[in-house]
Amino acid sequence: MKKLLCAALVGVMMLGMTACGGTTEENTEPDASAEESQGTDETAEDTDKKVYIIGTDTTFPPFEFQDENGEQVGIDMDILAAVAEDQGFEYEVNVLGFDAAVQALGSKQVDGVIAGMSITEERAKTFDFSDPYFDSGVIMGVAADSDIKGYEDLAGKKVAVKQGTEGAAFAESIADEYGFEMVTFEASDMMYQDVITGNTVACFEDYPVLGYAINQGLALKTVTDKEQGSSYGFAVAKGENAELLEMFNAGLADIIENGTYQEILDTYISE
Repeated sequence: MKKLLCAALVGVMMLGMTACGGTTEENTEPDASAEESQGTDETAEDTDKKVYIIGTDTTFPPFEFQDENGEQVGIDMDILAAVAEDQGFEYEVNVLGFDAAVQALGSKQVDGVIAGMSITEERAKTFDFSDPYFDSGVIMGVAADSDIKGYEDLAGKKVAVKQGTEGAAFAESIADEYGFEMVTFEASDMMYQDVITGNTVACFEDYPVLGYAINQGLALKTVTDKEQGSSYGFAVAKGENAELLEMFNAGLADIIENGTYQEILDTYISE
């Protein structure tokens, strides 16, 4: 009788030990559903990463223009790409034309604009600008066979300007003094062709833009010294996208320091 009782007690103890051990093993196994949930959260985080929409001009070489493959290239495009890579943000370029890009930024249809945009006091009332990334200036161009040598030869004649640009602002500032009339165009190439065909006798343009076009074979020549102009900046709407502006400034400082910025300029502007 004692032997049977002892055997029964041992059996109960063994069952208890086996049950506890099984529970312990089950509790120490990884929770597969938790891992799957964590992976889903990471994927969602990647999917939700903000993509900034950046507006730009259509034709403003060497800052933005289409290459032979139809790709938008230029100094602005390369700087934006280098800054984005340095800072790790994603973006899409929306090619709108200068005026349309500025209007889209004002109505918050794009997050930023990079389009050879001069930093001015007037624009600073509406937009927040990055640190300057290029110092520009205005120069006058005339047809390659023109006899015009300076502003004093413009009296009673028509000159071409591109709407909303620093060249247009400068031409307007001296129009009364030198007695010429302004004709406004939406794109640089239209402005150039108007001068070449003789409808207007001169145009006012940012010096690196006109210089690049002439080096590419445009039938114009420059006849004045460069007028001191404003610097170019990356712009966001006033009080909006502060984090994008901070990343642009930080990235710009980095690419200037590591030499990437100068490499970009050397690609498009020769000494």
